[in-house]
Amino acid sequence: MSMNDTYQPINCDDYDNLELACQHHLVLMIELKNGETLQAKASDLLSRKNVEYLIVDENNLSRELRLDSIVSFSHPEIGTVTISES
Repeated sequence: MSMNDTYQPINCDDYDNLELACQHHLVLMIELKNGETLQAKASDLLSRKNVEYLIVDENNLSRELRLDSIVSFSHPEIGTVTISES
């Protein structure tokens, strides 16, 4: 996914689950549309130029993930969430 692709907002319920993960600094298993998988701590959500990002800490490095680049995320407290566009 190119950063120039038009952003597609995600479903509100999925966004709420990400907010919960950030509030509790949960370590999520995340699958991205490019096939990458990662395990990272959810830190914050932000919006920049009408694009929403999940800020995660992966191996002590901060990383921004476009929400529409996430296929799914999981954690024992919230289960597995498959992202759907709104």
